[in-house]
Amino acid sequence: MTCRSSEELNQLVLEAKGYTKFGKVADYIPALKKADPDDLSVAIYHPDGTCLSAGDVKLKITLQSISKVLALALALLDCGEEEVFCKIGYEPTGDPFNSIVKLEISKPAKPLNPMINAGALVVTHMIKGVSADDRFNRLLQFVRKLAGNPLITFCEEVAVSEFETAHLNRSLCYFMKQHGIINEDVEELIDLYTKQCAIEMNCLDLARIGLVLALDGVEPLTNKRLIPTQIARICKTLMVTCGMYNASGEFAVRVGIPAKSGVSGGIMGAVPNRFGIGIFGAALDEKGNSIAGLKILEMLSKRYDLSMF
Repeated sequence: MTCRSSEELNQLVLEAKGYTKFGKVADYIPALKKADPDDLSVAIYHPDGTCLSAGDVKLKITLQSISKVLALALALLDCGEEEVFCKIGYEPTGDPFNSIVKLEISKPAKPLNPMINAGALVVTHMIKGVSADDRFNRLLQFVRKLAGNPLITFCEEVAVSEFETAHLNRSLCYFMKQHGIINEDVEELIDLYTKQCAIEMNCLDLARIGLVLALDGVEPLTNKRLIPTQIARICKTLMVTCGMYNASGEFAVRVGIPAKSGVSGGIMGAVPNRFGIGIFGAALDEKGNSIAGLKILEMLSKRYDLSMF
């Protein structure tokens, strides 16, 4: 059974909207403070091209940490599984996404997984190209292909805002540079990473990328393989174990699908072999996940038996 009408979806959005008052927008990145905490929208993309939606699904949001999944897929294409996971682990962490603690106590000092900031910075470091601009353009083209939207770009205001305030990410980079995990200029890497996080799209684009992952890397309308099966599966596995920051365990119990959130309030979900989900709700809980977005996913999972467990 699956949700088959936008009216049904609209009812869930109206119900979940009551939770926005319990969250707050991200304020440590100045440009994200401008978001309206009451914004809430969702799109569900089916393999036959049907797309159900509710709320202002054409409102653009920056990917933030959702971009970590897409950068990981490209780094795996560029370097292979062995090389990528030589520098990053697979394991979940109970620490906040921007914590430096595990880097200090792990031997060797490599990030625990690609979904925390330290790991994501290493992933971005591994994207190939002749320059930082070339690497970013390759990532952007890859994202456009996955979403089927050649107009996707990045928000310069958010990128600049993040670059100017990325002091903790710089600290993570310098620590890893000291231990030989990365070997490029830190400012160049931070510039590339903040542009990556500032790639912007709407819920429809997000749901379409979620669908490609749900179908193990195949775009259903053209039947083209955009990501190798094994890479899509690695990405989905890490979304399940690490995708919702340090609330991933609870999310697996309550919702039970591969998903990745970002501090802009976006969530990308991939329901295996069924559909992709794109959500935007700017008000976040204390873990950094969209508070109303989580509620929508919880209701969808219960009503339509989405859990893969």
